[in-house]
Amino acid sequence: MAITASQVKELREKTGAGMMDCKKALVESGGDEEKAIMYLREKGLSKAAKKAGRATSEGLVTPYISEDGKTAVIAELLCETDFVAKGDDFVAYANALSEKIAELDVTTGSAADLPAEIADVTDLIAKLGENMGVGRFAKFTTEGVLGVYIHSNNKLGAIVEVTGSDDVEMAKDIAMHVAAMNPSCITSAELPQDILEKEKALYMKQAMDEGKPENIAEKIVIGRLNKFYSEVCLINQSYIKEDKKSVKDILGKAEVAGFVRLALGEDAKEEESED
Repeated sequence: MAITASQVKELREKTGAGMMDCKKALVESGGDEEKAIMYLREKGLSKAAKKAGRATSEGLVTPYISEDGKTAVIAELLCETDFVAKGDDFVAYANALSEKIAELDVTTGSAADLPAEIADVTDLIAKLGENMGVGRFAKFTTEGVLGVYIHSNNKLGAIVEVTGSDDVEMAKDIAMHVAAMNPSCITSAELPQDILEKEKALYMKQAMDEGKPENIAEKIVIGRLNKFYSEVCLINQSYIKEDKKSVKDILGKAEVAGFVRLALGEDAKEEESED
């Protein structure tokens, strides 16, 4: 039977359990509220609910790469303390999470975009005694190559999709670059026009305030815009391993079709091709 949002809301108000837990309980009990309440109690979700308000500022970013290298996932599993994040049970769960996401028809999102049975970490909460949750994730599938990088602290990761090349090591290096340099987009063409206009106006005002003639000021604006591009656009950035070269130089004839950077507790930044 179909479970309505009002049923889930009412059960949540009565039990204090999470929205997805309540929905699952109602599904399992055929929509019977009393049975759903008993289900939640049996699963120890009242205990989990008490932990639900506690901050989850620690955790892991874990990768998954298919055997053929054509599918890659990075996913965030959150907990309260670094001690728990380093435990074998938590690490194993985080790795399994990334692999499960690889099997789904998803791209980028958070726990709300996953099936309840994947996002539900109630049993892990009960076992390890901390508030936990699935955070954000990103999945790439390509006919090109995928570079995946996870920083040594397992709290920062990136995926880069490269087309026009079969050089996986280069893609991995560019993924490391993305993790370190945090670009906003691939090329300047993807920057919103309103942002560009604000930058141009700012640089023009600065040049005019410096007493430059208008024709000189316009040239200064172009130079400062190029510097801005080198800071925020991936292909214009100085390559982290060879700073005298740009990422575009390293790519040669290849192109970056998309990237995602995921740092624990930060917003995911993603650029994907339009096709």
